[in-house]
Amino acid sequence: MCLGYLGYAVTTHRAQGVTVDTSHVLVEPTTTRENFYVAMTRGKDANRAYVVLDRADEHASPHPGDNPDATGRSVLYGVLQHVGAELSAHETITAKQEHWGSIAQLAAEYETIAAAAQHDRWATLIRSSGLTAEQADAAIESDAFGALTAELRRAEANHHDVDRLFPRLVAARGFADADDIASVLHYRVARATARPAGSGRTRKTPRLIAGLIPSVDGPMAGDMRKALDERRQLIGQRTSTVLDSALTDQEPWTAALGPVPEGEKEAKAWRRDARVVAAYRDRYQVTSSRALGPEPESAAQKIDHARADAALLRAQAITKPQQDGPGRRPIANQPIGPRL
Repeated sequence: MCLGYLGYAVTTHRAQGVTVDTSHVLVEPTTTRENFYVAMTRGKDANRAYVVLDRADEHASPHPGDNPDATGRSVLYGVLQHVGAELSAHETITAKQEHWGSIAQLAAEYETIAAAAQHDRWATLIRSSGLTAEQADAAIESDAFGALTAELRRAEANHHDVDRLFPRLVAARGFADADDIASVLHYRVARATARPAGSGRTRKTPRLIAGLIPSVDGPMAGDMRKALDERRQLIGQRTSTVLDSALTDQEPWTAALGPVPEGEKEAKAWRRDARVVAAYRDRYQVTSSRALGPEPESAAQKIDHARADAALLRAQAITKPQQDGPGRRPIANQPIGPRL
């Protein structure tokens, strides 16, 4: 991180103790919150932060840690979570265990394994969809291929027959003016499968792990299936642990769920929906006293936010008869205590 003042640029380490009229701070995803604090407290009149979202070298190859959905707000949130101070051995072990056991990490592993396990399947589907050989090759080699296959998995979890649907979407319109065929196909699949297949009573519940992560189905190698099943189990265990800990500690956000219902059937349904909210908070590192935290910015998080918000409303509806003032309508994601 660099801090600029009076026409010069210095690092935040050198800026400690320096006071200026106005500071201009260059913030990167790797910035620690300690350095950010120093940089943003040097200016007497103003402190301005400029968040880096793009690489300086436009020809640099993508890095595994790059996030295409990153926004200024999400980067700053990450900076505030990035502690640069030395931790004790116990704190380091605890932090590592928390990171590697989080739903964010487990979901990323699940989706990475799913992409590898089904790569050939989706490549075959694209090649047999009606595209020319050149178009199919371009789609498979595109940077958007991963997003397209993730959307196909989500569609299948929503009970859509992608083997029949995909060729129809390819034939719906040509690609003469398309810069990236995979991106266009991703958009078409997303629009056509936004809702679960069927309607009314025939509509089936999406196959989702912890109410958020599309379940992967279809043929694949045995070791891949075993790895996916292991992650599914770990995600379920983690979700239960997060919810139980929050309820035991009476964390403020749990008040939005309402009290645990007295009836066994109602309590089971309530817990199923409460787990979705807990999973959402863990996946997106929500620490706010609001049940779902701030409004999401990335497209992927918006989908999960909608699912978690629907689950929160269902949980509130189940506990409504036990609430004071039965005529009051619950408000999803309402703040409990001070808004953070």
